Amino acid sequence: MHTVAVLALDDVIPFDLATPIEVFSWARLPDGRAAYEVKVCGPALSVSAGVFALQPPYGLEALAAADTIVLPGCRDLDRPIPAPVVDALREAAAQGTRIASICVGAFVFAATGLLDGHRATTHWYAADLLAERHPAIEVDPNVLYVDNGQFLTSAGAAAGLDLCLYVVRRDYGSAVAADAARTAVMPLEREGGQAQFIVHDQPPTPRGSELEPLLRWMEEHCARDLSLDAIATQAGMSTRTLNRRFREQTGTTPLQWLLRTRIRRAQALLEATSQPVDRIAGRVGFGSPTAFRERFKRVVGTNPHAYRAAFRRSERVPHQVERAG
Repeated sequence: MHTVAVLALDDVIPFDLATPIEVFSWARLPDGRAAYEVKVCGPALSVSAGVFALQPPYGLEALAAADTIVLPGCRDLDRPIPAPVVDALREAAAQGTRIASICVGAFVFAATGLLDGHRATTHWYAADLLAERHPAIEVDPNVLYVDNGQFLTSAGAAAGLDLCLYVVRRDYGSAVAADAARTAVMPLEREGGQAQFIVHDQPPTPRGSELEPLLRWMEEHCARDLSLDAIATQAGMSTRTLNRRFREQTGTTPLQWLLRTRIRRAQALLEATSQPVDRIAGRVGFGSPTAFRERFKRVVGTNPHAYRAAFRRSERVPHQVERAG
């Protein structure tokens, strides 16, 4: 039987810890036997998990005997990883053990140096920090998970479910993984990547900046066919001066800023209305629905229809869930 060791460190995030425990425990072979033996281990007899504490039944020796090690995230990203944990993970990796991280568990993983030279992901909110602290890692904030063969990383929270189901499929095939996904009430594969969940804010503009009136005007008129010349005329500048000021004060170009504004407006319409996608494309300033779809997918990571399916605000009153018994 395949053994999975889930490492519980102090300040572990309960959701990250529970995800691999549940998914791998749900997985069943066609004859009904359990596909995995799951062991929760830790470097201490008691581990804090925020609002509660737990007692891992296994110590770090369980890492050496595991086929797969899962590293949940910890809330305090500044907390040093204990040296015995780093050593145990490195020794396991040297033996060929598969290691996977969930969410900001990538910071635990990165502390071992095992991800250096590899592509990895983590929660989009912490991706820049991971890249800053560990420049030898190629951090991709747009995907749900990354498989480097022996080493795997996943994005935030629910992406841990995607990763665990992917591992089940890799180990036992689609039928076993699909059965585990049904038990978890999860799709076996989700369309798009982490980018669809990222809040794409515009670069900040200093309050009182000379561009503030122009930016408001561009937002109000983003549905118009605004050329660089038209924007420069509104600003009372040459196109060269406009580009330079934009770069200095927003970090981007006028047309890139405009495109991002249009996509944000489109996201709001997809979430709040039932208007056809082609009509939304025109309302936010795209002359071609095809160009809109291509740009939307490039920025958001999924197509407009899939985004609407995931984020559409329902006006129906949700059903009350009654507890049995």
